[in-house]
Amino acid sequence: MYKSITSIISILATVLTFAQESTNQAEVYWKTDNSFAHNASLQKMDSLVKANHFKKISSIVVAHKGKLVFENYYNGSNESALNNTRSCTKTITGTLIGCLIQDNKLSSEQEFASNYSTRKNNYYPDTRKDSITIEDLLTMSSPLECTDWNEFSRGNEEKMYLIEDWVNFYWDLPMRGFPEWEPKPEDSPYGRSFSYCTAGVVVLGDIVNNITGDLEIYAKKALFDKLSISNYHWQITPTGIPMTGGGLGLRSRDLLKIGQLYLNNGSWNGEQIISKEWAEKSTTPKARFEIDREYEYGYLWWLGEFNNEKAYFMIGSGGNKVVVFPKLDLIVVLTSTYFKGGSKSHNQTQQLLSDYILPVFQNQGSN
Repeated sequence: MYKSITSIISILATVLTFAQESTNQAEVYWKTDNSFAHNASLQKMDSLVKANHFKKISSIVVAHKGKLVFENYYNGSNESALNNTRSCTKTITGTLIGCLIQDNKLSSEQEFASNYSTRKNNYYPDTRKDSITIEDLLTMSSPLECTDWNEFSRGNEEKMYLIEDWVNFYWDLPMRGFPEWEPKPEDSPYGRSFSYCTAGVVVLGDIVNNITGDLEIYAKKALFDKLSISNYHWQITPTGIPMTGGGLGLRSRDLLKIGQLYLNNGSWNGEQIISKEWAEKSTTPKARFEIDREYEYGYLWWLGEFNNEKAYFMIGSGGNKVVVFPKLDLIVVLTSTYFKGGSKSHNQTQQLLSDYILPVFQNQGSN
């Protein structure tokens, strides 16, 4: 009996050790640089967030030159927490399109979306829909009447959530009209009229699902496993496929990995997950638009400046941001649950970046 108990304990110890080693392997990429541990600006930011001067911040994680230089969690969050970063998911969907091309499952983003997406009988049939490309969806510039920024738009995402088939919701939208006071695509920068449309990114998910047979399995094999991302959660649409327009739950460190992948020109641990060309295409301008200030847009990446520092970034409601500053070799993850904060939620994470984080590394660069 004693030998049996000893054997069981030995087996359990081996299993626990293996589990711990697996966890450590998942984190091996992120080494720590403590040289900023006592930085006054970062310490002040940390104190203000803890004092709730900035509302509902759940994490701030910063990587510089491939190493963690700041990491903290707030308001009950922790390193293992899955952040609902809302529309940051869209950028990951664009990454999956890049994976398809890298894996020779899709020839290019210039292919017609309707060749791979499920279309049913529509109230608004139009042969012009046949010419919508995957690139049109990646750049938020398809010709269908769809914008989440106008509550009256037929394609507003809130109307999509009321029905079962979100993919067909997109394909059944009418063509967009251009009154005299709105520039037509041919009169716009890059020849595209930007129109923020979550439904179009849902169609990209449908395309990945149809090409691979199972989006969830493919994303795991082609992207998440290669980045050692094992803890995540897809929201599932009423028709049973993962929601690629928003809501993917990821840890803050794993969001950091997505930014690092692009900063590495698509390479990770010596493997080319997406091509260098795809990383460059995704993060260079394809459309231009203006909200509170002028922005440009790549393949589901936002492009702009903070403190006159060029960046490409993922954005989700609540003020969630994953921001890459190529010249500084810097990535910042800011997560928040301030979902009803509107512009205030985005303004406060922008302030954290501009007032407290960026100056530390911009000043270092000038020394």
